[in-house]
Amino acid sequence: SKSCYSVEKYLQPFQLSPETLQEVSARLRKDLLRGLGKHSHHKAPVKMLPTFVRATPDGTEKGDFLALDLGGTNFRVLHVRVEEEAQKVLKMDSQICAIPQEMMLGTGEQLFDHIATCLGDFLESHNLKGQTLPLGFTFSFPCEQLEIDKSILIRWTKGFNCSGVEGKDVVQLLKEAIHRRGDYHIGSVAMVNDTVGTMMSCGYKDQSCEIGMIIGTGTNACYMEEIKNVKRIEGEDGRMCINTEWGGFGDDGCLDDILTEFDVEVDKTSINPGVHIFEKMISGMYLGEIVRLVLVKMTKDKLLFKGQISEALGTRGLFETKFISEIEDGLENAKKILTELGLDWSLVDASVVRLVCDTISSRSAYLCAAALATLVNRIRNNRKLGHLKTTVGVDGTVYRKHPTFSSKLQKAVRLLAPQCDITFLVSEDGSGKGAAMVTAVAQRPAHQSRLLEESDGEDNEEEEEEEGQ
Repeated sequence: SKSCYSVEKYLQPFQLSPETLQEVSARLRKDLLRGLGKHSHHKAPVKMLPTFVRATPDGTEKGDFLALDLGGTNFRVLHVRVEEEAQKVLKMDSQICAIPQEMMLGTGEQLFDHIATCLGDFLESHNLKGQTLPLGFTFSFPCEQLEIDKSILIRWTKGFNCSGVEGKDVVQLLKEAIHRRGDYHIGSVAMVNDTVGTMMSCGYKDQSCEIGMIIGTGTNACYMEEIKNVKRIEGEDGRMCINTEWGGFGDDGCLDDILTEFDVEVDKTSINPGVHIFEKMISGMYLGEIVRLVLVKMTKDKLLFKGQISEALGTRGLFETKFISEIEDGLENAKKILTELGLDWSLVDASVVRLVCDTISSRSAYLCAAALATLVNRIRNNRKLGHLKTTVGVDGTVYRKHPTFSSKLQKAVRLLAPQCDITFLVSEDGSGKGAAMVTAVAQRPAHQSRLLEESDGEDNEEEEEEEGQ
């Protein structure tokens, strides 16, 4: 029982009460408002970026589209067909290109040349080079979107750090790289944040899908906001999808009281210290490392593995997040993984490791639930509803692969947003099919005519600029 008490001492800081989760949800509510404000958004940790996606699918979308998906170490190219009659989004073909580590840290020009080459090879091998197809570009990094086809990279995350891209228009960089090749053309481009693609890929099936959420390498969410609340955009009614960039929640220190020493350590040793504090408590890029640090400390304090830290356990990044899912899935897996990590374990050790994994993945699920509760409650209040029924499109390896994550998240959201009835849909390829869907909705006649009306006589400077391009 002594060891049980000591183990508890390490895990207690990760155990958040329902009251604490309510408090986290309330803090995020304030931060959403700061991000939406006209003058406060510059300094807001939660960026609340307008996506210029003004509608969810209505079932009239159709045609052939290309989709590019860059959000991690791989990069995908797809050909997607949207069929109105069958109400289907079909992936015709797709291809994966690797992005070598050195390219993730090289120049932007190199990266975009590589992307243009992969796209060219794909068009070549699928006999699409003669066509000029509209393209949805999923680019899963914090961007400030100025229009559906104009998107400025705010900063790289997730291990990327290419020079000459931050502060630049990503669509322009892509078009320039394609132009340098000169052997094919693309049609109109729609920039798609992966959360928006996730929402839209579910939206063709379920038209009440108004939230997209990702819990994978990183974490983020988007939702349909009333445009009148988006103070940066004037003189428009209706709704717009807002990319919250909620990974940045806590970057102003507002979550310091719930951070553990292990969170602080993970942040310090990360590629972007001080940035994306909320994400670092939740997402797949960091969960394994949090567990590793806890296990190292417990081993140093002679609570585990006879006080012996193996080389693997002592090495940053070697306790992978997928191990958490596997270990929680069964004791046999836990034994196998501990052996592979070169640890001399006892059965008690193995069950303590399972408890550590469960505690840290549960905290992740509960924090996500608190944030999601903020969004569904916001939509409900925006619409002055006593009760909201809505659908959340979800994606990401942590949500998909972890044995209990989704059920813990759903249970906690029900507790934190009791007046909301939420359906969860696992997205079908949001960054591919979803990106095509965003492009299709942007091409819809109503969407187009609204854009014409907006520019009509309101902002002459902008009109002249556009003509001059």
